[in-house]
Amino acid sequence: MRLFKRGDYHLADSIRSFLEYLTSERGLSNNTVDAYRSDLDQFTEFINSDEPSWDKIIYWQYINKQTITKYMLYILERGYSDSTRRRKLASLKSLFTFLIDEELLDTDPTESFYPPRSGRILPKYLTEAEVELLIKEVSNGQSIAYIRDYVMIEIIYATGLRVSELVSLDIKDVNLREEYIRCIGKGFKERLVNIHKNAARALEYYIEDIRPYLANKQDTFEKIHKPLFLNSKGFRLTRQGFWLILKKHGERAGIMTKITPHTLRHSFATHMLKGGAPLRYIQELLGHSSIATTQIYTHLAQDQIQENYMKAHPRAT
Repeated sequence: MRLFKRGDYHLADSIRSFLEYLTSERGLSNNTVDAYRSDLDQFTEFINSDEPSWDKIIYWQYINKQTITKYMLYILERGYSDSTRRRKLASLKSLFTFLIDEELLDTDPTESFYPPRSGRILPKYLTEAEVELLIKEVSNGQSIAYIRDYVMIEIIYATGLRVSELVSLDIKDVNLREEYIRCIGKGFKERLVNIHKNAARALEYYIEDIRPYLANKQDTFEKIHKPLFLNSKGFRLTRQGFWLILKKHGERAGIMTKITPHTLRHSFATHMLKGGAPLRYIQELLGHSSIATTQIYTHLAQDQIQENYMKAHPRAT
């Protein structure tokens, strides 16, 4: 059951969730997250001073284009440089994009203020060789933690799940016989995601032989809900916990590319597209509500697409 209705999400709670997302899913540095926090704190202070009757209880349904206009005039009057004002607007835009992605808002009041961009920023992803290096490093360990880490990385690369979806999985969400996972995505939308046989075998081994050692430390609540992936204390693993695990193994594997859970998700989509999977199929697997979101991967896989085109078209040779 949702704790907040669309548009009624408290501003402070939203910012707290957004900053956690920047750390755990996007893997941004502490300094970068602090810059976002500073910009958004300033916006909050402006709102409170501009509308004192709200008594600091701000809900997103009251933030509109006029509010953003007044704020942009406010920071202009304070003499900030163009680059600083662009950064502060970008911080707001990122926050509203997050709220829309989480389906807490329908519209972005900063949309008409969005600065022109020189080009679309493409998501970073690992090469297939880098993924093999990562999996080889984590699969060499024999400890319970290493085996759990290997299975999580294998699953997220096999499915393209968001890290929030991965750590939210319960045992009941896994169907090993049919080789699929049931996950709840953004907007509490349910979807079924296939897993290949190697990932299914690894998951079966984890559930039957590894998880019981971790589950011995669970409390009553955890035993009832039976989360799939557990930390060393027997509780459900968090997004931050998985991000730290991934970072550690990436460094040990000697991979220079910065690895976050989203990096693996992007790698999954890019490699699937390069392998010939239809864009609509990838859209379903990723849980994108719009095909336009998925189309960004066509830029990442353009070389492979061009090669396939030259092979397939009857007049290309």
